[in-house]
Parts: sequence; structure tokens; C-alpha cells
Amino acid sequence: MIWFFLSLPPLAGALAYGRAPFFAWFVAGLVWLSGLAWVGAWPTGAVLLTLLAYVAIMGVFLVPSLRKSLISEPILSAFRKALPSMSQTEKDALEAGTVWWEGDLFAGAPNWQKLLAYPWPKLSEEEQQFLDVETSELCRLTHEWESAQKQDLSQEVWDYIKSAGFLGMIIPKQYGGKGFSAFMHSQVVTKLSTRSSAAAVTVMVPNSLGPAELLLHYGTPEQKNHYLPRLAKGQEIPAFALTSPWAGSDAASIPDAGVVCKGMWQGEEVLGVRVSFDKRYITLAPVCTVFGLAFRLFDPDHLLSETEDVGITCALVPWDHPGVDIGRRHFPLNAVWMNGPIRGQDVFMPLDFVIGGPKMVGQGWRMLMESLAAGRSISLPGSNTGMQKLTARAVGAYARVRYQFKTAIGRFEGVEEALTRIGANTYLSDAARIMTASAVDLGEKPSVVSAIAKYHVTERARQTVNDGMDVIGGKGICLGPQNFLGRAYQQIPVGITVEGANILTRSLILFGQGAIRCHPYVLKEMHAAQDNDLETFDKAFWGHIGYTVSNISRALVMGLTGSHFVKVPGNIAPETKRYYQQLTRYSAAFAFLSDISMGTMGGALKRKEKLSARLGDILSLMYLVSATLKRYEAEGRQADDAPLMHWAVWDAMFKIQNAFEGVIANFPNKFFAAVLRHVVVFPIGRPYVVPSDRLGHDVATLLINPSATRDRLVSDCYVGTDLEDPVAALEAALLATVEAEPIEQKVKRAIKGGQFAPGLIIGGGVDALYAKALEARVITDVEYAVIVRRGKLRDMVIRVDDFEYDFGLRAALEDVSPADQDSRRKVA
Repeated sequence: MIWFFLSLPPLAGALAYGRAPFFAWFVAGLVWLSGLAWVGAWPTGAVLLTLLAYVAIMGVFLVPSLRKSLISEPILSAFRKALPSMSQTEKDALEAGTVWWEGDLFAGAPNWQKLLAYPWPKLSEEEQQFLDVETSELCRLTHEWESAQKQDLSQEVWDYIKSAGFLGMIIPKQYGGKGFSAFMHSQVVTKLSTRSSAAAVTVMVPNSLGPAELLLHYGTPEQKNHYLPRLAKGQEIPAFALTSPWAGSDAASIPDAGVVCKGMWQGEEVLGVRVSFDKRYITLAPVCTVFGLAFRLFDPDHLLSETEDVGITCALVPWDHPGVDIGRRHFPLNAVWMNGPIRGQDVFMPLDFVIGGPKMVGQGWRMLMESLAAGRSISLPGSNTGMQKLTARAVGAYARVRYQFKTAIGRFEGVEEALTRIGANTYLSDAARIMTASAVDLGEKPSVVSAIAKYHVTERARQTVNDGMDVIGGKGICLGPQNFLGRAYQQIPVGITVEGANILTRSLILFGQGAIRCHPYVLKEMHAAQDNDLETFDKAFWGHIGYTVSNISRALVMGLTGSHFVKVPGNIAPETKRYYQQLTRYSAAFAFLSDISMGTMGGALKRKEKLSARLGDILSLMYLVSATLKRYEAEGRQADDAPLMHWAVWDAMFKIQNAFEGVIANFPNKFFAAVLRHVVVFPIGRPYVVPSDRLGHDVATLLINPSATRDRLVSDCYVGTDLEDPVAALEAALLATVEAEPIEQKVKRAIKGGQFAPGLIIGGGVDALYAKALEARVITDVEYAVIVRRGKLRDMVIRVDDFEYDFGLRAALEDVSPADQDSRRKVA
């Protein structure tokens, strides 16, 4: 076995420098065979014969022309036959966007110094001012319950959104916009989401997919000069119409179609398109003044193209264009933000309506995929992190203020368990949100990373809000202006559904797209096979083989040594070193597992969605751990924040193990499954168990105590000054409770020590005891005032809303006599 390990360094070294692996294999084999002869394992003659045969075989590999003709060409032929057919839209989806840090994780050898060198984003002075002033003012103006009763934002809020420039945050200043960074866009959405989903969605949609993002990257100069200034000033309200009743998750199969033809426009016959479309779930549709439209374009008369099926095309259409029908609104789980259908039958549009003009017809799907990569990095991760920050802040405070069994409920271990998940999930989600938004600012269009962030942040938000509802109990199930979490709970499924349904994203996209985009060789092999390019295929295929051998070797060595000898940067926090080492090991094991899965199952892996989903979980969780570790370093290794980091990372590492086990246990080839489990992934067992209760206690404690750590965790969560606002009242009640607790303990000690006997207390409420203590001079007037203030604030935050009920109307429906009506009122 020692000679096997001696053969690994030349192979690893050759691969590290990007050389072909054949010479390395040749040298490794010579070392192995020489070792066998030296230790006397084989007779010398047998070794010499074996060496001659080995040299002859390796000669085929070492001579490029022989290797290509005898080995690579037959493999290419088989590969071409096995390669599944792929539509142009599938190709566009696979090749859209860029590969970023996820590529390092997929390759099996993450460069941690590269991760640490990525800049952690910061707001400019102008951006910080806008976040602190304009965004806070929009939060103040917005009242979620009032908006829910009207089923719309107030006119004051709409006017402010337009006048303050919220609709033009991503539009450059040269067009009258704010020119904000992607990180700033994310910050605004996050903060607004701690206050109102309606305000957040109304702001984020125009700054996401459409249509400003498309215009910026693909619009003609005339389109940009006309629309961008109007969008920036709020003179235009945009929407983007993609989803149809017959093509939701399978958006590339939209049946909405147009034909290139001639028609009349502004008194002249011009070349254009005649389109019929039926769209639904279109956010801002009921109030939009212009909308982007995606449809499949055909050119049967070849007026524009040599092909009949030109492909998906995007156009920009005024809401009042002849033939357009803006339908009635939808109510997505009774949300206030505007959403509805858009339809049209045989609507003629000049080619000037096509985003980018005639040269961009048929390019719509790639445009959408690349723009979605940017928008999906920001919108849902921002809004769902905002929900989690609200939950962490408000529920943490409530758990300290609300007493049961004479104890703050946040001190019970059952509640601690929920608070722990709330805190750690919020910390991790915020890290993923920030790191993913920063990728966009670095010029990336991270299609895989954006899908990871969208899926996992929305899923963790679902867990967080559910946990929050469990903690606040009856307070959470009675809707009204005092319920700070009920509306978020109602609308959590929206984030799970839009911008790629989560089941689809996990089952088909995270690994299905990631395996091709992030793998260093697969896409090259596919392109070479499609082009029948033997030269490129030979280089990619054998590079792939060397890559696979390298990863299994590294995974095996790291697994057997517990990854203790893995080299990591010396400038990381010492308490995180083992995470980096173990993650490097998992990355190598994942890279090999991915290759074995694709190699043994081929195209069938696409249909094995459960296996694909678990492979996607591994890649995703490695990314989330990377973001969490990056955040911890970027924020200065705050010792008080360490429990949040440790619990989040430990939990993710445990789940990575489970995902590995899920793939291996269900692997079709049982031989490979045994090798994977006992040799590659878990040769000496699983290193992680669930995070400890002690660590969970530390996390939960951070949520119920005012501190700098708590402030960092829930930063930019809007807190008003009016105590009728439930979050403002909770913050005040938390501080008052912390101030009152020593006084409570003082009274308890006095009773226990016999200094004070309160006697029978009837009436006066739960704080009557302290009035007795004041009479007995156990506490001072000042201390009693603290107790009284705490009691008032506590009562404010635990109250639930009630509403008038029209007994007369109910009685009329039931044909009840006036006398019985009066009787019911008295009983009520």
C-alpha cells in the first residue's frame, strides 16, 4: 500500500500544473513496480516482464497520435451516441451566466485564500444615507395591516416610492437613476422586508428581472434613452410577463407565440411581429404602464431569419397598446403587492418593441437566464433574510418578555431549541445573501450560486418563521396590527414558489446545472462531442480522467488521516481551521462522487431526481459554509458571534454527511456504493454529530439579551419609535424586562428570607406583588416605577387584536328576534 501512496505525488503534481497526466501515471507505475521488486513481493523476472508490458501499454498513451486514433476516437464515438439531445433553450440555460466560487468547491480543491481575498461589500456614503433615511422613511410610512385592509399600499407610499427613486436603484445616474450596487439593492430589499412584504416586492421587482435589467444589458440606445429615465423617475411602472398557465416551472416551453409579418404602425406599413399571449402571476401587472413580454417567435416567410423557429424573444410593450388586456388582480395568499394576468390576441408590434431590436430576436432565453442570475441573487435572498431578521429580533425579545411558570419562556430548553435555529439560520442566510450579492458586484452572473442562495434562504426562512410562530403561540395566530409575524407566515410559500419552484430547483437545477457548469471538463467534453472535435475531446477527456483519479486519491488520504494534515491559509481564525480542512476533504469526495454518478448513470442521472437533489445539497451546503466562514472573518472574528458561526457550520456539516449517505445508500451500483462509503467518504467514520445542546443554549441566549452581537444579527431590521408598533414595543419591553429582573429577584429573595410576607393577594394583576413589596419597603419607589413600566410594556406586547362584530347582521341572517339579539350582546 505504501507504494500506492508513493505514486500519488507525481500524479498530483502533474495535475496541479495543468499537464497531461500520462507521464505522471507512467512514473507512478514505475515507482510501484520497482517497489514490488525491491521488497521481494514478486520475482525479478515477473517484474521485468510486467515492466515491459507496462511500458508498451503506456506507450500508446504517451504518443498522442496513437492515443487519439486507438483510444480517444472510439470513446468520442460512444460519447456522441450516449449524449442526450438538447434543445437550444436547454443549451442557453446551461451556458448562461458565469461560474464563481462554486467552481472551486466542485473541482475538489477549493482555494481558500481566493475566498478570503474576495472583498466583503460595503455601502458607499450615499448608499448608507439612502438606507438610513429614505428606506427608513418608506418603512415608517408603510403599515402592513392597514395596507392589507385596503389591499393596496397607500397613495402616500406609492408617491414616495416613485419620488425617492426606489424604482431606479439599479439604473445608472446618466439615465437619472441611483446607480446603486447589487449589495445596496439587497440591503434595501432586506430592510423593507422587515417591515412590509408589499413595499419590498413593489421595490424589488422593477430592480430585478424587469425590464430595466434587460434594457441595461441588451436594449438599443433609443430604448435606453426613452425608457430608463422614465423608469428611474417612476413615470413608468414596469412588469415582466413570462409565466403562462401552461408553462410555469418549464418556462422555456411557453406557448405564447408570434409571427414575423408586416403591419400598420403609426400610419405606415412596417415589419413587426403579431403575437398572442396569455400570462399570469405577473407582479405589478395591474398597475404597470409598460411590461416586458417573452414569447416564441416564428418566421415562416423568412422575413428576418433563415430558420422558421427563431426562438424565444423579449419585447417591451406599453400597457395601453392596442390589443393588450391587463386582467384583474390575483391575491397570492392575500398579499397586498400587485399581481395579475396579462393577455393579448393577435397583437401587432413593430420590431422596435423587441428589446435590443431586430438583432436580438431569438436571444430572449439567454437574456432572461443571465438577467435572472443577477436578480435571483438579490430579490428572494434579501426578502427572506429580512423576514428572518424580523423573526430573530421580535421573537427573541418576546421570549424574554413573556413569562410562563414564573420564568421567561426563552429560558425553557424546548423554546431554546427553536430560538437556536432562528439565530443560526438568520446568521447563515445573511452571510449567503451578502456573499452572493457581492458576486454580482464583482461582475459575475452566478447562475448556480443564485439558485443555491434562493433555494436555501427561502427554505431556512420557512423554518425560521415556523419556529417563530411556535414560540409566540396564540399571539401569532390572531391577525391584526399587533401581530408582527402572521403576515410573513401567510406569505412564506410565495418565496418557495417564484423564481424557480424550490422542488424543481433542488431536484433539477442545483446539481443538474451545476454539474455541467462547474465541472472543469464536462462542458468541454460536451462541446467537443457536439462539434466532433477529436483534438479538444482528447485533451478534455484525459484531463477528466486525471482529475477523477486525483480526487479519489486526495479524498482517500484526507479521509484516512481525518483531514488533519490538509493545508489551509495561516491567516484564518484558529477556531475555524478544522472546518476548512474538513470542507476540503468533503469537496474532494464530492468531486469524485459526482464523476462516478455521471459516469455510471450517464443521462439517466437526470431522471434520478432524488440522487441529483442530494448531490445538489452537498454542493449547496458547502457554499453556505463557505459564506458563513467568510462572514466570520470579514466581520473581524467577533468572539461573541462565534456561537452563531459554530452552530450554523456544524449543522451544515452534519447535513452534508447525511446528504452523502443519502446518495451512497441509494446508489444503483452497489460495488461503487461500498467503495464510496468505506474507502472514499467515510473510511474512519462520520466526524460530525448534531450540534451540542450547550452550543444551542449559547445561541439562544444571544437572541434574548440586548448586545452588540444581537444588533449585528438583526442589523437594518426596522424599529419605529411609536410604541403602538409591535416591534418598537417589543424592543422597549425587552430593555425594561432586563432592567426589572434584578428587582424581581430581590423580592423573591426577600420572601424566601422571611423579610417580606405578601399574604393573600386578590386582584391587582400579575404585578400586585410588587405593590405589596413597595408598601413593605422591600423595593424603592424608583424600583417600583421600573416594575410598573415593565408591566405596561409587557402587556402591550402580549396583547392580541380584537374587532367589532355586527350582531345585528348575524341575527338577521339567522332570523333571530331583537330580544334575543340583546341577550346575545349581554352575554358577549
